[in-house]
Amino acid sequence: MSAAAAQPRTAVVSGGSRGLGKKLVERLLADGWRVATFSRKANGFIEEQRAAHPDTFFWQSTDVLEPGATREFTDAVDARFGRIGLLVNNAGVLHQGLLLTMPPAQVRESLTANLLAPVELTQACVRSMSRTGEGVVVNVSSINAVRGYRGVAAYAAAKAGMEGFSRSLARELGPMGIRVCTVTPGYFDSDMTAGVTDRNRERIQRRTPLGRLGTAEEVVDAVLFLASPAAAFITGQSLVIDGGISC
Repeated sequence: MSAAAAQPRTAVVSGGSRGLGKKLVERLLADGWRVATFSRKANGFIEEQRAAHPDTFFWQSTDVLEPGATREFTDAVDARFGRIGLLVNNAGVLHQGLLLTMPPAQVRESLTANLLAPVELTQACVRSMSRTGEGVVVNVSSINAVRGYRGVAAYAAAKAGMEGFSRSLARELGPMGIRVCTVTPGYFDSDMTAGVTDRNRERIQRRTPLGRLGTAEEVVDAVLFLASPAAAFITGQSLVIDGGISC
């Protein structure tokens, strides 16, 4: 084992205060990672992790819509923990509505939060990874990038952009020992799907070969697999976790 590999591993999870990001933070800490995350505001979960893991957990208030914010966060992580070994681009926003009537500000926010900010965060993190020539980037996409759905055009555009970004970046970073993959969840219980009506939920379940929605834990399992040595020869790929709805 190399000296770099023997050091505690540092993971960055964007949007780690709730939902999928919260579960990722919990699992990574339990698996022995040092974890850095951000959100706009702290909440009870963040304060609990600060108290329980003072040496291995770091949080900073960060608004991804502010230029340069993700770089400032990454610099703080680098100063606190050193080299970053894993980045999970999880943070995102979903504005639902027809593009024809959606306010331009919401369109810009969707594209910035779901595409531009993750690209900027990735650029900063892979510079840290490049110092030792190893690391993993896992981008969280959406089934909306694979199939067209009404009312999410801007969000789908951003997520499709993330999938193309992942494939191209895998080509760039592979020679440096850095892997880049995407997880593409279907519908699973989360803050983003909390507004789905019972009728639509039943319709989605009927169209899904496995007959149910997914869970956040199942998405976390996929992320941790891609980040693990078991996936050491996997890069540039998208792992769809949708119960078969996109078959």
